[in-house]
Amino acid sequence: MLPDSTTDANVTRRILAVDDNMQTLQIVRHTLERAGFEVVTAASGQDALNMINRHGLPHLALVDLNMPGMDGFEFCNALHEFSDVPVMMLTAVNEESTVVKGIEEFAEDYMIKPFRPSELVARINRILRRIGDFAYTLEPTVRIDDDLQINFPSREAHFKGEAVSLTPTETKILYILIRNAGQIVTTDFLLRRIWPLEPAYEDRLHVHVHRLRRKIEEVPTKPKYVISKRGMGYTFPKPLPKK
Repeated sequence: MLPDSTTDANVTRRILAVDDNMQTLQIVRHTLERAGFEVVTAASGQDALNMINRHGLPHLALVDLNMPGMDGFEFCNALHEFSDVPVMMLTAVNEESTVVKGIEEFAEDYMIKPFRPSELVARINRILRRIGDFAYTLEPTVRIDDDLQINFPSREAHFKGEAVSLTPTETKILYILIRNAGQIVTTDFLLRRIWPLEPAYEDRLHVHVHRLRRKIEEVPTKPKYVISKRGMGYTFPKPLPKK
């Protein structure tokens, strides 16, 4: 089964808007806050990465293409080194080759400026319904339990007090499973999200999962976190309710 797209009504979804045009950011903030989103803004790709390091991951990134320093595609490359945060391009660039590249390589959707606010909200909601929500708190370091904490931007886990480096692929596997904690994420879904531009097979995924378990499981053959569901995929435990 695919990840359940149901959104918890009590969860405020965080959107990171990245654009060097302050007027655009003001319109986006006003539009999305009225729709019930939490909005964080950044004027460049590097500012956006710094924001993630300080405040944690968003549910979705809304990204302009032409920005000073790090452009939109470069930001997406950096973002996807440590996560699978869904991206929606919001830009004035309407060249066919650029639109195709954006959709094929980086973004769930591509919207041309000027935009209709109601359409922007509808497109974002559609992406989030399809991709799934982040079940754990979106903090710079995600605390799973007393034994395991994960810092996605630094691609680092702390397991039983020891720092463990994660590869980009291991980090993305964790991100996808934690985003859909408590649900079965199919093998096909993981393959499409982790290697969208190249053929990939179950054996390749199994190798990365095996290496990941050796880093964050006390007994890798009896995993507590990255749990196999035979013939279906993998699941990650739901967060424990707060007392």
